[in-house]
Amino acid sequence: MTTETAQEGTKPIPGTLHVPEDCRAVGEVLARVGDKWTVLVVTTLGGGPKRFNELRRALGSISQRMLTLTLRALERDGLVTRTVFATVPPRVDYELTALGRSLLAPVSELEQWALSNRPAIQRARQRFDSSASKV
Repeated sequence: MTTETAQEGTKPIPGTLHVPEDCRAVGEVLARVGDKWTVLVVTTLGGGPKRFNELRRALGSISQRMLTLTLRALERDGLVTRTVFATVPPRVDYELTALGRSLLAPVSELEQWALSNRPAIQRARQRFDSSASKV
């Protein structure tokens, strides 16, 4: 199959082709940073290191399992560090890395944008849904 017939006879526009590896990389990063709990954990850790239960209380409705999975994924991606202190009981702190702190501004802006624009999006959905049901 040629590029010209790939999408019903359309021809690619020079300079706008996506590189598959770049698309995968962007998709992987967006999947991590676009996750609801990631946004909330990163913004919460933006105030400084927190213990697991401090994070859980600050986030409210997150389950222990989901917080654990989110923190592990953030640690794996180099966005969060986990420090264990040799105390009884053991104390574990979570903190944003330099990479995680660099994510804080765009994630905070995205969170603010979502909160500010939620009513407009809900109105648009209602308009769309009511017009779609008339078709």
